[in-house]
Amino acid sequence: MTEKDNSEDLLKFPCHYQFKAVGMAGDDFLQSIVAAVGKHVPVIKDAVRSKPSGKGTYQSVSVLVTLHSYEQLTCIYEEMRQVDGLKMLL
Repeated sequence: MTEKDNSEDLLKFPCHYQFKAVGMAGDDFLQSIVAAVGKHVPVIKDAVRSKPSGKGTYQSVSVLVTLHSYEQLTCIYEEMRQVDGLKMLL
């Protein structure tokens, strides 16, 4: 088994990939995350999941997409970092 030295070598494209973001509760955050991902790949409504935190202050948003390149992956993470209310990317 060989050790992977380059991040780009860890995934084989095309592949399914799930982006996860944690941020403020509400539709604005959810829609902003979906829009950020949707700038680079098609997002199917059924591939988006949202779950509120125990107190309802925050929510986690998961978006499952098909990526065709490492560049798409990095661009989507960069877009998601710009979303207002973002607390964490997983």
